[in-house]
Amino acid sequence: MDIVRTRADVIIPVYKPKKTFLQLLDMLSRQRQYLKRIIIINTEKKCFDERISEQELLQKYDNLLIRHISKEDFDHGKTRNYGVSLSDSPYFVMLTDDCMPKDDNLLQNLLTPFKDSKIAISYGRQLPNQDCGVLEAFTRGFNYPEISRVKCAEDIPELGIKAFFASNVCAAYRRETFDTLGGFVPRTIFNEDMIYARRVLDAGFGIAYAADAQVIHSHNYTGLQQFHRNFDLGVSHAQYPEIFGGITAESEGIRLIKNTCIYLVQKGKPWLIVKLFWQSVCKYAGYFLGKRYRKLPQKMVAACSMNKDYWRQQKKQNSVTN
Repeated sequence: MDIVRTRADVIIPVYKPKKTFLQLLDMLSRQRQYLKRIIIINTEKKCFDERISEQELLQKYDNLLIRHISKEDFDHGKTRNYGVSLSDSPYFVMLTDDCMPKDDNLLQNLLTPFKDSKIAISYGRQLPNQDCGVLEAFTRGFNYPEISRVKCAEDIPELGIKAFFASNVCAAYRRETFDTLGGFVPRTIFNEDMIYARRVLDAGFGIAYAADAQVIHSHNYTGLQQFHRNFDLGVSHAQYPEIFGGITAESEGIRLIKNTCIYLVQKGKPWLIVKLFWQSVCKYAGYFLGKRYRKLPQKMVAACSMNKDYWRQQKKQNSVTN
């Protein structure tokens, strides 16, 4: 199949979209040579209507498909699988509603790596927003460097968890491989992208990091927010030992801290090292507790988590099962 002439469906889970979401749709529409449809899976129709007119969107974009789900039906894996089920393209692109393509070449650059039949995932580079803090901006550069590369199972001993690092903030998938491997796990609090990416490597396929496929996306999380996010990260690692077992994330975190300290000193901002260590303590504490969530009281687990709806759904499912 000629990748240059292939058009992909773009799938975007949406919840309480901001006005910048309209800019995202405009940027995607400028890439029509590679775009087939934009599939929006929105959580809570009422929240969507309060912010954006669905009728106006459908009138403006003739290739738009909008589906609504309830909040209790949302799951990071299940919801994205639903979006994929609405696509008939041989390739599809996952985006989040808070990212922004840097230019008109995003889809082209994401799809190009699929010229290699062994590539099952292609994910893009995330650049910091203009209001991004110094620490977060450096972290973006650390996780998303300037140089593209292809990763395979043989890279796991060298790269560790980074070998199957990929992000659904901006990632493209080969549909045939996706269906063969069973798609995203239907229920997960976090990391549906990396869980699938590890299975891709284990099946003998490759992951392409396309540094020229760029989106603007960053968060200025507080220490407490970092704690909550990393708690969920730890939970996902504990729930999927076959994916993350035997590979530590702590070593990569230590390397990030060391590199950030050097960077801050070089930039003449050593006082930010205090903030760095505070955020690092929050991240590690959240991750440490998350990996041991089964030993914690249920109320404490919900309080520590960023995704509290996940635990409400879990409690409801348990009550039905029992």
